[in-house]
Amino acid sequence: MSQAKSGIPRVLIAGTHSGVGKTSMTAGLIRALTRRGLRVQPFKCGPDYIDPGFHSQAAGRLCRNLDSWMLTDEQVKTSFELACAGADIAIIEGVMGLFDGSSFDSERASAAQIASLLEAPILLVMDISGSGRSIAATALGFDRFNPETRLAGVLLNLAGSEGHAQGCARVIQKETGVPMLGWLPRRNSLAVPERNLGLKTVGDTPDIEALLSALAEEVERHFDLDALLSLARQAAQPATSAADEAPVHPRVPALAADTVSVFPLQPAPTDTLSGTSSPPLLAVAMDEAFCFSYPDNLDLLRARGIEIAPFSPLRGEAPSPEASGVYLGGGYPELHAEELSLNRAFFHALQDFQKAGKPILAECGGFMVLTEAIVDEQGQSWPMAGLVPGKTRMTERLQSMGYRLATCLQDTLLGDTGTVLRAHEFHYSVWELPQNTETRHAFLCRGSSGTLPETPAGWCEGKLLASYLHFHFGQNKSLVDKLVAALS
Repeated sequence: MSQAKSGIPRVLIAGTHSGVGKTSMTAGLIRALTRRGLRVQPFKCGPDYIDPGFHSQAAGRLCRNLDSWMLTDEQVKTSFELACAGADIAIIEGVMGLFDGSSFDSERASAAQIASLLEAPILLVMDISGSGRSIAATALGFDRFNPETRLAGVLLNLAGSEGHAQGCARVIQKETGVPMLGWLPRRNSLAVPERNLGLKTVGDTPDIEALLSALAEEVERHFDLDALLSLARQAAQPATSAADEAPVHPRVPALAADTVSVFPLQPAPTDTLSGTSSPPLLAVAMDEAFCFSYPDNLDLLRARGIEIAPFSPLRGEAPSPEASGVYLGGGYPELHAEELSLNRAFFHALQDFQKAGKPILAECGGFMVLTEAIVDEQGQSWPMAGLVPGKTRMTERLQSMGYRLATCLQDTLLGDTGTVLRAHEFHYSVWELPQNTETRHAFLCRGSSGTLPETPAGWCEGKLLASYLHFHFGQNKSLVDKLVAALS
């Protein structure tokens, strides 16, 4: 497997751990570069949906996910190259800590692996609050942990003063040879707002433009942007033949590629769809309650001739009766449960779709909306569509998080019985089924590491498929084939 040989200037912003300030640093850098007139293509490593919203807002271009557990290396590189068309520079935010990936024993799906795959220089964000000389030991550990993954620079966050930042920078460079390319002060006004599920979404962040402007101004004041751009441009130079023959990453096992292929995003002629004179219409919920889905998923469907028709349940809208199917992505429906419960036209339309045998695909938040009710954190029950039995109840703690291998227990919209799909799960709610309910579970799920017991998940009835799971459609060509066939 060869690495990227050339292409767009790029850097990857990694962190020592989650919560270190990667998103603030990345969003501020993106906006600062756009203020210089550069067209920035943002990326986020892993299955995160919140951070990409900030980066999309900062760049004015849709942020894309790079997930090397969901996809093969070749698919990740293809997605990267296609998304960079027309851009001047790619800025990639890592996931969790630099070496954190899909398991404790592998760097698969980590920022380190993706940086190696894309030959992107790594800038490590470090929280220096309460630190002095000791911060160099942390930098040294990250720089030497894997000899194949070396730092190109550090970005220091939460500095008490310029002297504090410069002092930490001096000792880091003395002990590691790694330069500081920027720092941000400790200031509450520069923090991206949070909630118990993580960062707030862009749609729920007041004065988002003011926040991005403030971050950009601090980046312009405290970053060496010229040095950073020079570093990014060096990454775009052709690699040597020796590097081209080197393995992508010595600690990363390759994914089996017998059922997957690099997904083409080139448009396909609509007349290739069997018996259709106009493209099938897929109604896609898009607003503050439904804001979690892979952009590549919709691109894959468009490439197969599917027309995407966005609608906003929060604004009283319902899917068009002319649509061939409905896609309800994830998000925060529990924060908007009252408004959603008042949109009876939305629920009636979903019920009509089910009666007509039209496909309904729902992931996580969309799954919650298809149940009988959402019970919020205050214990208030809000009626929902009622296409899936039971209620979803919010809890105070995380109920499930991580990659999943989902085996189809019956024929579904995304795979036939026995098909194994890769997915991700993250939710604070629980699904409460009434006793003696005839179960129509869609999947049998197990963790990616094999340490979790297999558990039934989701609901499948006819052409309705709903679960807490998020899927990247690019993982398997047959997945898209099956969904397109159901819509055609």
